[in-house]
Amino acid sequence: MTQQSPKVAVVTGATSGIGLEVTRLLAGRGHRVFLCARTEDGVTRTVKELLDEGLEVDGAPCDVRSRDDVGRFVRQAVDRFGTIDVLVNNAGRSGGGITADITDDLWYDVIDTNLNSVFLMTREVLTTGGMRGKDRGRIINIASTAGKQGVVLGAPYSASKHGVVGFTKALGNELAPTGITVNAVCPGYVETPMAQRVRQGYAAAYDTTEDAILEKFQAKIPLGRYSTPEEVAGLVGYLASDSAASITSQALNVCGGLGNF
Repeated sequence: MTQQSPKVAVVTGATSGIGLEVTRLLAGRGHRVFLCARTEDGVTRTVKELLDEGLEVDGAPCDVRSRDDVGRFVRQAVDRFGTIDVLVNNAGRSGGGITADITDDLWYDVIDTNLNSVFLMTREVLTTGGMRGKDRGRIINIASTAGKQGVVLGAPYSASKHGVVGFTKALGNELAPTGITVNAVCPGYVETPMAQRVRQGYAAAYDTTEDAILEKFQAKIPLGRYSTPEEVAGLVGYLASDSAASITSQALNVCGGLGNF
């Protein structure tokens, strides 16, 4: 007998960019989605926007770097919608520069935000969130093509995303006998608010314009353009579906051909 589609999803970093489109897609397919971001205003605004679209969503602020915040957030999700079937670890930040000049605070914050948060949220969803007791579940981590190759002036970011890919593969193999799948989605260049900040950083580092950086980046992409948040969300939606039940421990690119790896 075919398992029914999961009904409760949690999406982190869900008020803009990829996270917002993932939330919109999953909710549009009948999931009840509980979302988070750091600010209460952002969560309230996004929940209202999606409710106005007729989607069943709710959320709460959460600093994914904080074990206490993560624990509280997952309890709120379960209280609101029930045990969790799908977790999308999307919250993240950019960060880099000349490696010899990177401060301790920047390094640790990138690792805490992009990697340690994935562990904290995943552990909490498996336990408090009730996923470990199910015979089916989906954990989908938003990594990056920078998690498969080194990025110049992006050592903290690249290191954190390599960690996400490694965590995904290890946990996927560990949980495979339970029916819970674990996969990473690896976007390349995606047009989001974070991408704009990245271009600003490179423009400052190379003493050039953001337009020049955009042109340089697009020239590296075989498709000749950035991917869209909706295109990344499409792969997340597939991995959350019943059709993807035999896909686990994978790191799959959405990058316009940027990375053949």
